Amino acid sequence: MPEIEKDRYYAIQLTSQYTFNFGYIGSRTTGNGAGCYAVAGPGWTGDTPEGVEKVFVSETEFALAVYRTQLFNAADIDNVKAIQAKYEAKPLSAFLGEPAPAAAPAIDWPAIDPSTEKKDVLSYLPFLLQFAPPTGPAAVEDPLRAKFATIGIESGKPFPTIALSDADKAAMAEAGTAAEAEIKAKIESMGKLVNGWIVITSGIGDREDYAGDWAQRAGVAVAGILGNDPVEAVYPLTRHDGDGQLLDGSTAKYTLTFPKDAFPPVNAFWSVTMYDGKTQLLVENPIDRYLVNSPMLPELKLAADGSLTLYIQKDEPTDPDQKANWLPAPDGPIYMVMRLYWPKDEVLNGSWSPPAITRVE
Repeated sequence: MPEIEKDRYYAIQLTSQYTFNFGYIGSRTTGNGAGCYAVAGPGWTGDTPEGVEKVFVSETEFALAVYRTQLFNAADIDNVKAIQAKYEAKPLSAFLGEPAPAAAPAIDWPAIDPSTEKKDVLSYLPFLLQFAPPTGPAAVEDPLRAKFATIGIESGKPFPTIALSDADKAAMAEAGTAAEAEIKAKIESMGKLVNGWIVITSGIGDREDYAGDWAQRAGVAVAGILGNDPVEAVYPLTRHDGDGQLLDGSTAKYTLTFPKDAFPPVNAFWSVTMYDGKTQLLVENPIDRYLVNSPMLPELKLAADGSLTLYIQKDEPTDPDQKANWLPAPDGPIYMVMRLYWPKDEVLNGSWSPPAITRVE
């Protein structure tokens, strides 16, 4: 990692194939100084190599590193690119100047067809399990994997490993439908409902945080896969206004006001992002604005009392002050997410609340 100026937030989120977070490198955890860190697979027992500050151990053979580097404004993009160019990942052997170990066996990756992923998930699962050995913290899964074997699911073996009757297959299909409903219900019950926003400050992160609640893990993956630990970032999200009515840009206009002394309390920065409620994708708009964040405050129009009001609507406001604070909405269902990076205790303990979105009458 290169040295990064102290006022710029950055984080590298390390997550396993389970989407359990197993470590962080960055402003909150290791600081903004230069340093070298290692990521090892399950079963790592070696000493910390010379020149390496810390070894992070993944439960699975494959892991993902999600790099986030704060961008202050459009003019800052070249600075961010320069920092990103200095991020470096290499095999440990190359870092130590040693010969590379023998190559790992080639992997025959199965074709993934999104249109049939639900139907074929039980065929994909045994393939994936071979890269997630039940060792270390994952040893708690031994009883679960024993249950898998009773329905023909075994690590690295073609599914099914036992003969399944038509009744078995029907029951498994029914279980899949029931599980999908359970996951949907879990999403709707996650976190606390605060002024129309769902705020989740626990039950997300590593294996210990999920505490064996697989519906919670699946729900988080559906609602926002690769979410950070709450101490790194909290994501208030909503599809409703403060009165509980669904947000819809085709039928209404809305405002979101942060009082002067109630901006999101963070050590890094905060943002509010607009999504299409149907696709959960960004909304194309004529001013290329997809979010409003704290570094943008100098460009926005604050009220005389120091508050900030965002104007959430599909059509461009005619009032210049409102236009400055316009967050373009889709012509249909709205989905909005706040991102509070490196939140302060007021966020984590619930003493700060996100303000309600208000329908303009």
